[in-house]
This record gives sequence, C-alpha cells and structure tokens, in this order.
Amino acid sequence: MKPSILITGAYGGMGRAAAKALKDSGFHVFALDKTVGAKEENIQPIEADITDENSVKNAFRQISGQTDELFAIIHFAGIYMLDSLVEMDSADFERIFRINLGGAFLVNKTFLPLLKRGSRIVIITSELAPLDPLPFTGIYAVTKSALDKYAYSLRMELQLKDIKVSVLRAGAVSTGMLGVSTAALDLFCQKTELYSCNAARFKRIVDRVEARSVEPSRIAKKVLRILSKREPRFAYSINRNPLLLMLNALPKSLQLWAIKLVLKN
Repeated sequence: MKPSILITGAYGGMGRAAAKALKDSGFHVFALDKTVGAKEENIQPIEADITDENSVKNAFRQISGQTDELFAIIHFAGIYMLDSLVEMDSADFERIFRINLGGAFLVNKTFLPLLKRGSRIVIITSELAPLDPLPFTGIYAVTKSALDKYAYSLRMELQLKDIKVSVLRAGAVSTGMLGVSTAALDLFCQKTELYSCNAARFKRIVDRVEARSVEPSRIAKKVLRILSKREPRFAYSINRNPLLLMLNALPKSLQLWAIKLVLKN
C-alpha cells in the first residue's frame, strides 16, 4: 500500500502542484480543500472547511476509514489580505486568523492519531514570517508570523513523539494569490481614507517585489526534498526577496525612517 499524505489547500496553485508531484513520487494523496475537483489516480479529494471543527472531524472519519497512518500533513491552506490595521473590518481581522492559523491548529489536532513515529508536518508560512512587517501587509505578516511560531512550538512538543515539524517560508509564487494580492491592493488604494497617496506609492513597491516570482512546481520540489530528509531542519526558504532582506538588515529606527520617507505624504 502506498504511504499516504494529507494536503490542505490542495486545489490552490501550490497545493495542486504538490499533490501531483507527491502522486508521481509514489504517495497516495488525500487532497483536502473547501472546493475540490474530481477523483484521480492516487489523488482523493476531501471536501472540508478547515475553520469548522465538525467539517475537519468529518474529513478525519473519511480518511481514517481508509488508512491508519499518514506519512505527512502538508499545509498550504491560507488566504492573503492587505489592509490598514486601523481601518480594516473586525470580521476580516478574525477571519484571516481563523484560516491562516486556526486551520492548521484544527487539522493537526484532529489528525494527530494518524501520525506515527517518523511522520512529518510541513507548514507553508511566508518569507515575511521572520521579517519586520511592511505597512498595509501587516495583518498577513502577523498571521504568518504567528503560524511560524506555532510551528516551532509544535516542533518542540512533537519531537517527543518523534514527529518532525518544518516550515517552508516561500516568497512570491505565481499562483492565483498574486492576482488576489494585486486586487486587494487596488481595493485598499480606493477605499482608504487615511493613506490614499501613501498606498499608491506602496503599490508600486509591491508590484516590483511580486514581479520576482517562482512557479508552484518549485515549491512542490522543495516540499519533496524536505520530506526526503531523515532529519529535516525546522525552517527552509525559497525565493527570498533581496530588497526585503536588505531592509530588515537595517536597525529598526532606520527601517521606520526609510518607509516613512518613501510613503509619507
């Protein structure tokens, strides 16, 4: 019987590429997402909402009825949001935390009985996770930073059960999320009452950062390499942006000054 892997966000750009790569490498993939496609050879769709505990438990019943062990859980599920921290709707604030952080928590907690010694959990966070947030991307960066810290805490605990936890901090990837990012920034520029001029300037910066993107297949290959490691590291990175790295190398006072110089009216 082929070893099984559970992928969340399996029908997004990165998740879909990973599901195909894992299938081609000899795994049976349980492809979990809120909206799924048709069943394929060694890719079984599992429809579930990762923010709904009952939905996740139902997914567990479906999968545990077919296997008693998962080699790995790969977390791709997440959303992008761009807004001002003092203008955004409180419901949006709560929603992004429920999806980007709460979803991983619910899935890992629910599927723990299927993880045995040597099993893996790989969580896709963001290159922003260890960096200081930029204005207007703060809410996304905060949730990904929290997810990254959650993953490290989980690694500390699950090492006692010989289960390996790693994060992949991916930079810009050529998926539908880049289009969502652009649309979110356009919408923010239109609706903000506090930062109209600043947001337009910031849009030009974001456009330059996101122009340097990689294909989802690169992420899939990186995930396969992480899974192949006998003793995987905690953190892996791909497509780190040199401008962001240079900014974060500066003392915080200089970072604040530089952003203010660029964006202030």
